[in-house]
Amino acid sequence: MVWLQFVLCAILIIAAGYKLSQYGDVLAEKSGLGRTWIGVVLLASVTSLPELITGASAIALVGEPDLAMGGIFGSCLFNILLIAVLDLAYQPGRALQEAHEGHTLSASLSILLIGLASMRVFLGKTWNEFALGWIGPTSLIIFVVYLAGERLIFLFEQRRLAEAITERARTLDYAHISTRRAVVIFTLAAIAIVGLGVWLSFIGDEIARSTGLGASFVGNVFLAITTSLPEVVVTISAARLMAIDLAIGNLFGSNLFNIAILAIYDLFYLPGPLWGSVAPVHAIAGLGAIAMTAVAIVSITYRASPKTPFRLSWDGAILIVMYVVSLGMLYLLGNS
Repeated sequence: MVWLQFVLCAILIIAAGYKLSQYGDVLAEKSGLGRTWIGVVLLASVTSLPELITGASAIALVGEPDLAMGGIFGSCLFNILLIAVLDLAYQPGRALQEAHEGHTLSASLSILLIGLASMRVFLGKTWNEFALGWIGPTSLIIFVVYLAGERLIFLFEQRRLAEAITERARTLDYAHISTRRAVVIFTLAAIAIVGLGVWLSFIGDEIARSTGLGASFVGNVFLAITTSLPEVVVTISAARLMAIDLAIGNLFGSNLFNIAILAIYDLFYLPGPLWGSVAPVHAIAGLGAIAMTAVAIVSITYRASPKTPFRLSWDGAILIVMYVVSLGMLYLLGNS
């Protein structure tokens, strides 16, 4: 029964995530600020709402911080795996070779944030950091770095990435959709994401207990994949529009936002700093995400990604192998 609930919840998240992203783009256009920058930031944030709500619920309502932490790190892993999926969805193939070099900035910033979070998780309780109330200073550092990084990306993409997306993306006309309708549907989809996120946290906890796999592994695999389903929908849709830069930007931007979410989680964990209360094994997923992002940076910079006989680029194949190896290490170390 729990698996039926999981499948049903996943389907509903896909539907709500698609509407949230679609009408978020409408609102970006209606705002008069343009979809180039607002769309990229909005997609990266709204498609990460399931991670935010699910993790906060897992901490505040279920009392499983490992589920929340695993969901974030696992989502970062899964988001980079989606680059391999892009090779199949993007008609010319070799997605990273077609991506703009400017993505190396957001990818590098995501490595920085994931690295900071991974190091703190690995230290666990051995690092006696002072707390500001119940919030650890690591959370404040991550949030400040995130805001500074977003400003850097904004200034950079104003000059370069904006032009690339405008040239590649198909112009959409939302004149037939009123602003009021867009606001209503966007709000309803957001409420649905909130409710489904709460439900999913309880489902994940029940799966962890019934299977004996542990909260860390379930968070890094089942919750991470499910809460990343909106990213799947948005990424594939952008690829079909030939807007490969929009798709890649959404993935790297989502990873930046995901790590910033950990700082928000710390607010919900009242016993003390969240970082010392989770299993150090989560750092394995963080290191895997860093390594996979590094492969993506090399591919974007070097721009030599020949296709395999299966229409999948070699960098995409490497990302798949690295993802599977990371999950294997999480399973072995998380249950040892």
